[in-house]
Amino acid sequence: MKLYNYFRSGTSFRVRIALHLKGLAYDYIPVHLARGEQHGEAYRALSPDSLVPVLDVEGQPDHALLSQSMAIIEYLDETHPEPPLLPRDPLGRARVRALAQTVACEIHPINNLRVLKYLAGSLGLDEAQRAAWYNHWVMEGLRSYERRLAEIERERAQRGLPPSVYSYGDTPTLADCCLVPQIVNGQRFGLVYEGIPRTLAVYERCMQLEAFQRAHPSRCPDAE
Repeated sequence: MKLYNYFRSGTSFRVRIALHLKGLAYDYIPVHLARGEQHGEAYRALSPDSLVPVLDVEGQPDHALLSQSMAIIEYLDETHPEPPLLPRDPLGRARVRALAQTVACEIHPINNLRVLKYLAGSLGLDEAQRAAWYNHWVMEGLRSYERRLAEIERERAQRGLPPSVYSYGDTPTLADCCLVPQIVNGQRFGLVYEGIPRTLAVYERCMQLEAFQRAHPSRCPDAE
């Protein structure tokens, strides 16, 4: 497999985590977003929406090209089911997907690189205004994530189950693949996290695992 990605991309980070959790080897192909390499004709032929990541799955017809991090991770989970990134039961899968989508659908889309560049360019917001935008929407989403974790803990207690070690249960899931990159990106922007103790505890436990450490942007070949 070949993974076209950018070391600072949160969506790329998610897929790298999943690949490492699965123990899957891949070739790292850098696409420098800040330099606009994603808009070149060669890359657009791989990714019609000019986004990262793209996973080139060799062995499939025409080397199937997969885009969108959530779809890629679920594909990996279906084709390489161990260790599972989604629970076996329907309720558990729904809970994990809701957590993951809190990050992937509510936080990330309005705070990624192209949005921040639009705020600076077309709307003329200065650095302080962009930081205020970023901080507001990231914390809004993470507080929602925190409430979801509390809801899950109440539900587990009612079922006589111990507290979760990670976002949901005793092993990392799709939710953790999404959460950790968001926390790391916020740290890069100087965001101070307050009032989300459960969320930060999950993050710390994830970062004790080799798969998360190896996927970290600082460990990428194109890290600057």
